[in-house]
Parts: sequence; C-alpha cells; structure tokens
Amino acid sequence: MNQATGTPEPEILFEDEHLLAAYKPEGWLVHRSDIDRHEDRILLQYLRDLAGARLYPVHRLDKPTSGVIVFGKNSEAAAGLQAQLDSEASVKQYLAICRGYCPEQGVIDHPLPPVADFKHQRKRPKSELPRQEAVTLFQRLGTVELPFAVDRYPVSRYSLVQVQLKTGRRHQIRRHFKHISHPLIGCPKYGKSTHNRFFAEHFGCARLMLHAHRLQLAHPVGGETLIFESAPRGCMGAIIQDLGWALSLEPNH
Repeated sequence: MNQATGTPEPEILFEDEHLLAAYKPEGWLVHRSDIDRHEDRILLQYLRDLAGARLYPVHRLDKPTSGVIVFGKNSEAAAGLQAQLDSEASVKQYLAICRGYCPEQGVIDHPLPPVADFKHQRKRPKSELPRQEAVTLFQRLGTVELPFAVDRYPVSRYSLVQVQLKTGRRHQIRRHFKHISHPLIGCPKYGKSTHNRFFAEHFGCARLMLHAHRLQLAHPVGGETLIFESAPRGCMGAIIQDLGWALSLEPNH
C-alpha cells in the first residue's frame, strides 16, 4: 500500500521464464500513452524494474480498472498469450458494483461502435461508425439497499456482479451495463454522477468499481492450465467487506 496515496502497489502474482502475471492497481497505465502523457505510474516499467526482465504487453486494462494482467517474457510467449486472449480460449472475469438490482444473470449481446481516443478520430457521427460484435455474460453475486436518498428514491440499491467477457471491445463492460440501465459506480463517462459522488463522499472511494479478478489460460509453452486470481484491494475491497459481500467471493459459495 502506498501510504501517501492510500492505493495498493503493483505485485507480481506469478513468474517463470516465459510469462509474468501481476496485480495492477487502479490509476496505473499499463504502458505509456499519448492520451495521458503526464501520468508517471507505468506498470510495464515498474514490473520490468522489479523482475529485471524485458516484458511484452499482450492485453490491456484501462487506467481506472484494477486486477490481474499478464505479460510475455519473450516474443514467442507473448504471441501465444495474445492469441488466446483475443479468442475464447481464455476466460476473463471481472467484479463490478453497479447501480440498482440487476438481473440475477444474463447475456448482454449488444454490438458497439469503436471508442475514439483523439479528437480527430471523432469527426464521424456515432450513427455512421461500424458496430462490432460485443457479448458480455454476468451473474449477480449480491445486493444491498442503503437508507440514503441518492437519487429520486428514498433508498439506494446496488449490486455486486461477476462479469465474463466473450469479446474484448473498448470499455465494453461499462458501456454494456449502461445499456441495461445498471451503470457501474465510479465511471464519469458511462455512470451516473450522483451515485459516483455518494460513493466518494460516504465510503471515501472515488475509483471505478471494476476489477479484473480472474484470468484463466493455457501456458504458452507447456500447455497446462493457469489460473490467476486477485481479490479487490484498497477501498473497493473495503466496500465489499462493509456491504457484507465478502462471503459471496469465497470459492464454492
């Protein structure tokens, strides 16, 4: 834990001669980016220094998202990992906190247009952009009703959800949960400001409530199944405890 910021530090979860799996805290970039030039918390460089080895990114987690991420340690291993992560050969599961009581389980099959990073990429109207297949599976793990009138109701309801991606579109989980009217807490773009502000003021937690908690894939050389898991840390982990949801995250519950 960084005592100055109150946020967790990156941690190596697994390492061999071919790959490295790590925990990425919220607020860290995976690698340097022109869209956030002033951010100096760069996971790739931090882990390279920590492991003393060259690392190859094979997938991404957005800056506000925390959780499990994997890197190749050579180009061949990286290519094998990326091929799995770009297909249904891997299993990518997330935990999210959303507004309202979402359905107990479901499939969101809703094509999405690409997300533009730069202003010059936004000249075409959204209606003219080609939509890409996007499929998200989800299962509700817990609910809570809080006695606070955050919105237009006298109480406020929230759900803890496990999410599995079948495709990997940009901001897919956040956009899909907005589409079903259960936006994620802490998202300034696709969420709802009143609920974001409530979590920041009541729980002292202004982060996006989205965490990559489980990644399953085959070893790129040996072929054995690898499962990397990391529970939410920092204020998101504390909220899950405070709201009585921790038991729902235990195996076989």
